[in-house]
Parts: sequence; structure tokens; C-alpha cells
Amino acid sequence: MDRDTYEMGLSVIKKAGVEHEINFIQSPALSVLDELLEDHENRGSFDFAFVDADKDNYQKYHERLWQLLKVCGIVVYDNTLWYGTVAMPEGSTKEELKPNRLHTVEFNKFLAVDYHFQISQVPLGDGVTICRRL
Repeated sequence: MDRDTYEMGLSVIKKAGVEHEINFIQSPALSVLDELLEDHENRGSFDFAFVDADKDNYQKYHERLWQLLKVCGIVVYDNTLWYGTVAMPEGSTKEELKPNRLHTVEFNKFLAVDYHFQISQVPLGDGVTICRRL
């Protein structure tokens, strides 16, 4: 949602020669994904998606993104270890981390049984999950 952040990386994008491959849309993600799905040519046409957004909607993003990704396309989810709280008993989690901890635990369980994707959890930073569409 932050155009300034996109523009900060724009020089690297241009240097890589992929500026024409990126369509920056400043908008809430669910409505954009729904609009993209309305155009059937978008289905199965995306190579990559990166999600760092509201944790309570990760599953909704995922359900839409699998339709947009090509076979072997990649979606990466940020913060899937949520400060390590996903591996802690709920009682030992700081109160302010509990709501997103619950969403993150549920999302990780959802991904673990999603037959549309092969997943890999990477314990880098706050955790990223890499999902390859089958």
C-alpha cells in the first residue's frame, strides 16, 4: 500500500530490466485480487507473489493467488513464524502478539494440508514460507 517503498526500490527494478513486468497497484489487496480474477486471462499467468499484509486475511490471499499463479509459480508469505510465537504455548506469548499468533498458526496449518502447493518454511528473520504451485 506504500508507493514510497516501491519507488525506493525502483532503481534496482530498472537496473534488473524488469520494470515492464511489474504493475504497482496501490489498493487493498483482496479487492485487487478479486478484480484480477474477473479477467480470466489472468488466471494461471503469474510467476510470483509476495504477501506481507494483514495476517487475518492470509488464507483469503492464498485462495485467490493459487488461481492466479502459473504451475510452478511461487508465492512467499512473510512473518509466518511471528516472533517465534507459533512454536510457543499460547500462555507464554505476549498479549499484543496473541491475535496475529492465532491467525499465523491457523494459516500455517492450512498451508500444511493444501495439496495445490509444495511448501518450505524458512526460519529467516520472522519466518517466510515459500509455496510452489503444483
